[in-house]
Amino acid sequence: MAGQKRIVVAMSGGVDSSTTAAILHEQGHDVIGIGLRFPQPPAADESEWGCCGVRGMDDARRAAARIGIPFYALNYEDLFEQAVIDYFCSSYLDGRTPNPCIECNRVVKFGRLLKLADALEADHLATGHYARIGRDAPTGRHVLKRGVDAEKDQSYFLYPLSQEQLSRALFPLGEMTKRQTRELARSFGLKVCDKSASQDVCFVGTGDYRRYLAERFPESVRPGPIVDGQGRVIGEHGGIAFYTVGQRKRLGIAASERLYVLSVDASTATVVVGGRDDMRTEAVSVRQMNWIAFEHARGPLELNVRLRYREPEVAAHVLPGDDGGAEVRFAEPHARVGAGQSAVFYDGDVVVGGGIIE
Repeated sequence: MAGQKRIVVAMSGGVDSSTTAAILHEQGHDVIGIGLRFPQPPAADESEWGCCGVRGMDDARRAAARIGIPFYALNYEDLFEQAVIDYFCSSYLDGRTPNPCIECNRVVKFGRLLKLADALEADHLATGHYARIGRDAPTGRHVLKRGVDAEKDQSYFLYPLSQEQLSRALFPLGEMTKRQTRELARSFGLKVCDKSASQDVCFVGTGDYRRYLAERFPESVRPGPIVDGQGRVIGEHGGIAFYTVGQRKRLGIAASERLYVLSVDASTATVVVGGRDDMRTEAVSVRQMNWIAFEHARGPLELNVRLRYREPEVAAHVLPGDDGGAEVRFAEPHARVGAGQSAVFYDGDVVVGGGIIE
C-alpha cells in the first residue's frame, strides 16, 4: 500500500483491532480509531465480556492513546438491534439457525462503517479479521483468501463482501498468527495484549441463547409435537427456537437409538427427529449467493464447501442457478445442516463465494 493513506480502523477494545491500528500507524498512515458501541448482554459481567461494551470502549480508547491516534466511540445500538439481534431472534422463531457475525459484518462493519469512512474522506476501512485480500491478475477482481493462521481464519464470515467493499478493506493480521499478534501488541505496549477473545454471540453474553430468546420473545416458548420420520408423535417440545438441525441433546425422548433433530417446521411448530442414518443428505440448496471470484458463476463447479465455522470442508459439485442461488451436491453424503447457516465455497485458499442454506 504505497504512500500515506487515511484509514479508519474499527476498534472493539480487543487485541486484534488494537494491534491492527498500531501496525497501520507505525507504517505512517493517518489512522482514525472508531469504536462501535453495541447493546450489552443482560446481566453482563464486564470481566468476561469486554468488547463493544463499556469496558471495550474504554480499552479501545486507552489503546488509541497509547498508539497516538484519535478515537471516537459511536453508539450503534439501534442499528445493531435492528440488523443483527432482530435477525437472530426472528430466524430462530422461523425454525432457522442464523449466523449473526456474518450479518454484523455485512450490514454494520462493512455497510454503515464504510459510509462513515467515506464521510471522513478515508481511503480504507481496516479490521482485525484474520483473512487476506488479493487481486486476480487476469480478471482484475479482488479476491478474498483465508488467513494464514488456520485456527483463527475468519474468511468464512466475510463471504458477503462486495468488490467495492473488498477494494476498500484492509486486514493487516491476515498474514499473522494469533500468537504473533499478541507478541506484536506487547511490543507496542498495548495492555490488551493478553485480553481474552470475545464471546461468539456477543450480545447474548455468557448465558444460554435459549434463555435469551425466552426472555425477549415469550412466544418462543410455545410447546408443540416432536415426531419421527413417519409423522408419529413421540414427544413434546417447549419451543421450536430451542432446536436446531443435528441437535441430539436435550430432546427429552427415551429411545432405543440415539436421535437427532432432522428438521424444524415453524408453520406447525413441529420438530422432526430421526436416527443417525436419517441425518445424512446428498445435497443442499443455497440462496442469496455472493460470488467473489467472478461476476457471474457458470457451472458446474468442483469446489470445497464449509457449512459451519470450524467445520472441515467437504468436496462438492456446485450448480449455480439463474435465480441467485445454487444447488450443492456432496461428493459423499453429509450430515444435515440447519437452514439459515452459511455455505462458503473454497478453491484452495480462495473464497469463491457463499450463500445461505435454504
